Amino acid sequence: MAMFDAIRWTTRGLVTSTCRPTVIGLENVPKTGPFIVAPNHLSFLDSVIVQALMPRPVAFFAKAEYFTTAGVKGRVMKSFFEAVGSIPVERGEQAASVQALKTLLEILDSGKGVGIYPEGTRSRDGILYRGRTGVGWLALTTGAPVIPVGLIGTEHLQPADSKSVKPQHFTLKVGQPLYFEKTGPDHSLPARRHVTDRIMDAIAELSGQERSTSYNQSKAVE
Repeated sequence: MAMFDAIRWTTRGLVTSTCRPTVIGLENVPKTGPFIVAPNHLSFLDSVIVQALMPRPVAFFAKAEYFTTAGVKGRVMKSFFEAVGSIPVERGEQAASVQALKTLLEILDSGKGVGIYPEGTRSRDGILYRGRTGVGWLALTTGAPVIPVGLIGTEHLQPADSKSVKPQHFTLKVGQPLYFEKTGPDHSLPARRHVTDRIMDAIAELSGQERSTSYNQSKAVE
């Protein structure tokens, strides 16, 4: 925890000093107990931003290669992602796969926070795509509150296919918690779809994005 706190505070200081972000609604994050953060996804840096700025730790998936890259750069990346509680996932594995969701379930059962992108992967055209139902499964299975998050402008920090980061102002809006009845894992697909759609409606209201009724077809872990 000491390592996490040190890296989080360092990253938070770097983000706030270079980007001067507008951050709204942090008081909506529960002070205790499990919670599910559900943001839109525009940039590779979104997880880092959410993990740095949220008042409590949030565990996100991250590409397994970030934990296995050789050399000094690899060791630095591994230390960072381990310290902030990121979960390695093999490239090409859907973040909403059964095994991945079970990993998040274990974290929620311990009273901590997890993050999941309902779109599955980042939007490269700025459109908010239809939510995949993994987030609905988590919400109904655990009864943990879902915290919708709208990220605005993070795509300009590191444009798609660019390896350089350019500090830019962005906005992070944290919505009010969404509560759903705890049903356990035995619930209907329509119920899961309904919950997911409600979460996407809340994200859309925060982010102000144009929406699509289609799924984002790229399934690689971002």
